[in-house]
Amino acid sequence: MRNCKSSATMLFTAWGLLLAALFAANLFWGSVTIPARAVADILTGGDGGNTAWQLILLQTRLPQAVTALLAGMALSVAGLLLQTLFNNPLAGPEVLGINSGAGLGVAVVMLLLQGSVAMGVGGYFAVLAGAFAGALLIIGVVLLLSRLLANNIYLLIAGLAISYLTSSVISILNYFATAEGVHSYLIWGMGSFSAVSSARLPFYATVLLLVLAAALLLVKPLNALLLGDYYARNLGIDTKRVRGVLLLVVGLLTATVTAFCGPVAFVGLAVPHLARLAVGTNNHRRLLPLAMLLGGAVTLACNLICQLPGESGLLPLGAITPLIGAPVIIYVVLKERFSR
Repeated sequence: MRNCKSSATMLFTAWGLLLAALFAANLFWGSVTIPARAVADILTGGDGGNTAWQLILLQTRLPQAVTALLAGMALSVAGLLLQTLFNNPLAGPEVLGINSGAGLGVAVVMLLLQGSVAMGVGGYFAVLAGAFAGALLIIGVVLLLSRLLANNIYLLIAGLAISYLTSSVISILNYFATAEGVHSYLIWGMGSFSAVSSARLPFYATVLLLVLAAALLLVKPLNALLLGDYYARNLGIDTKRVRGVLLLVVGLLTATVTAFCGPVAFVGLAVPHLARLAVGTNNHRRLLPLAMLLGGAVTLACNLICQLPGESGLLPLGAITPLIGAPVIIYVVLKERFSR
């Protein structure tokens, strides 16, 4: 027992240190070269000898790093909750169409109502509300289909069909939208952790931290669901209520990240599997916190990769996350195939 606790502590410590190193790297590395000594001086309360460097670090890099960290945590937890809820290793916000639903809500706000996250408080609240409404709509449809379709493969196919359907609606909205609306939605659709400014960061962080805390309180019912609905009910778990709460948590996490950062693919699908491989258990008491750590580390690493062109510009986030997530999903599919 002591050896298990010791190994778990070492595992969490190692990943925590990696997370801290990646967070620091996001502050020291960027499209503009800032000497390490100046970065350290600014972070300890100085001005680094250059006002521009101070603004870049405190108004751009720091909010961007925090945004990436929380986005990775949120999407990883959302994916883990869905995989447990549907007892399906390939369940995730993007596969089941929840990301697409949130994107549809954003499209309605941006393309029809001419809203934008750049339009101040009213603008980003409208985008957030649209994303949340779209995510909840798709979650409701998926929950209904999960009761009608006993086969998990059919449910995944239905999720892909929902994604295509929402993409079709978004294409139609693009056709009738103004040039400004299309441009705004196109930029949002590329994905970026830079849209959350220091002024908007408190709201973004508060929402995600509160919902992540709520997810941590669901460890016991999540472990009960692993045994099946029948055993969970015998343990005193109200499965219908738990499913509703889980879907609400998933909707809030996915909608908030999607509204502010755009569609971030594969993180919610791949990171829970990386966490299972690392911790070697399905016990959510360990799995859930580790998924948060790994999710934050993955998105911070992706944000660093986006900075590689340097002063030439930034790579779109949507082009980077599949490079990490897709190989993990291929591994999971092959593992499922050859374990039968």
